[in-house]
Amino acid sequence: MRGRFISFEGPEGCGKSTQAKLLIARLQAEGLTVTSAREPGGTRTGEIIRDILQHDLSKETIFPEAEVLLFAASRAQIVRQHIEPALQAGTWVVCDRFMDSTTAYQGYGRGFDVERVIDINAFAVGHTVPDVTFLLALDVDTSLARMESRNRERRQGQDRFEREGRDFHARIHAGYQAMARRWPARFRVIDGDRPAEAVAADIWAEVTLARHRTLADSEGTPQ
Repeated sequence: MRGRFISFEGPEGCGKSTQAKLLIARLQAEGLTVTSAREPGGTRTGEIIRDILQHDLSKETIFPEAEVLLFAASRAQIVRQHIEPALQAGTWVVCDRFMDSTTAYQGYGRGFDVERVIDINAFAVGHTVPDVTFLLALDVDTSLARMESRNRERRQGQDRFEREGRDFHARIHAGYQAMARRWPARFRVIDGDRPAEAVAADIWAEVTLARHRTLADSEGTPQ
């Protein structure tokens, strides 16, 4: 049986990386074979692109069109090198960000044509689309406060996207909500402004439900 593909999305500071790790541990405890992925990155090529996009490796202005295509290039690489082979082998894949991040950040955030970004994403990923996307929802002010606190704790500066103003992040938030309404069969919106344990419990409930549906489909039983 083909593996399941789960992605985590959300604004800065929403806790998606933490929740992705918790879900992987829970799935492995259930005896499932699971692999992790992250975007951008996850391959040697992708990690170089990540450094260009997030950490100003090129030391020059990256224009919106180039930014979209760099994200798509990293995504195309990890899909074909890592994600799709794992799914074909029956492995579950849990990805920290995927194609929806580009639609949110570059489409809605930067003001790039959203439909064009969606088309570019489709070219990059082919048929490899998440079965379930968990959107960890958080209001803008809480998101920015968490981001600042995280950077202080890690004693690190802001990356290219964190340096953007509040309006940029507000557009990202609105974009994520628009995508959740557009693709309700794939998106699961989870309140991220709660303790990690409560968020993880809601995510696990959704994953359990999805697993039961998959088993019912494979056995040919009615829904």
